[in-house]
Amino acid sequence: MNIPFLGGWRKRRGPALGVAVFSDGDDSHEGIAELLSECDLLRSQAAREGVRLDDSATSLEALDQLLPRWRDDEEVLPWLGNDAGLYLGTVIVRTVPGAQWEIWPNGQPVVRLSSGREFDVVASGHEWASSGVPELSQLYGEVAEA
Repeated sequence: MNIPFLGGWRKRRGPALGVAVFSDGDDSHEGIAELLSECDLLRSQAAREGVRLDDSATSLEALDQLLPRWRDDEEVLPWLGNDAGLYLGTVIVRTVPGAQWEIWPNGQPVVRLSSGREFDVVASGHEWASSGVPELSQLYGEVAEA
């Protein structure tokens, strides 16, 4: 997922090696973390099914249980995949100590753990939206253990 306005932000801020890092506890980057956490399409789909997304690991389990009606809509599928990945990243950043958002030079948001390991959560969200595998809660469990 390319986020075009971040290019201008990077030019003004000049992050080292062209990489921007955003943690939820860093006030100067809170707006970016909030933007990445919006996931409006996923939140509305979940709400229609009675699932409240409260940025917890439990909500990932609830998402995994939804009937994947969106798979029939080729226009919705990529957007929902983005949202699912960004939501997974949001849950990780908010609940796993030391996890941070990182924006690669190509504009792709990823989550970086304190160990330095990175997760392309958007790619994982696309896989989940299109096939259901791996489950979001399973991915979260793997990341939380790392």
